[in-house]
Amino acid sequence: MKNIEIEFRSRFSRLKYNELKTFLGKNADDLGDDNKDVYFFLFPDKLLKVVDNVSKKSAKIVLKLNKIGKGSHFEEIEIPIDRKYFKKTAKTFIILGFGDYMHSFQKRHNYSYKGVELALKWSKIWGYHLELEVVINKMIKKAPAEKKIFSVAEELGVKIMTDDELKKFTRRAEADYKKK
Repeated sequence: MKNIEIEFRSRFSRLKYNELKTFLGKNADDLGDDNKDVYFFLFPDKLLKVVDNVSKKSAKIVLKLNKIGKGSHFEEIEIPIDRKYFKKTAKTFIILGFGDYMHSFQKRHNYSYKGVELALKWSKIWGYHLELEVVINKMIKKAPAEKKIFSVAEELGVKIMTDDELKKFTRRAEADYKKK
């Protein structure tokens, strides 16, 4: 069975982040901390990640068969790895030249609200932001999932980033990261 994430993002101020944290703490199902140390390997049409889920004490390699800014659906292939191999795996991909890469720590807290999984996040690259997601197994379920996500976003008072906004932001973030 396919694992297809229907996923949207919103960026906002620290004030909005704190407001959302308070609201979700009172009104959503709290799924707990989900802090992650991530290496992102960037390709024109997909994204490869090596993830150390610090909060859950697990690690994995994730291949997203789409790239941020190229639609809302992301089929994923996940391969669990032992946490002790996280850095070695990332280093191996870097040495092999698996595309440009970025390394980022994400402070995350997950919630479930009205059938939408929410990851309230902060990272140095993205700042304060929210990922809104529904997982489906067939593309025929995409439109209803998107409708549900947009309804929750409207209720929370967050603006969903368009594909163009995502492309511009990620291009700028990748360029800024390379300058370091």
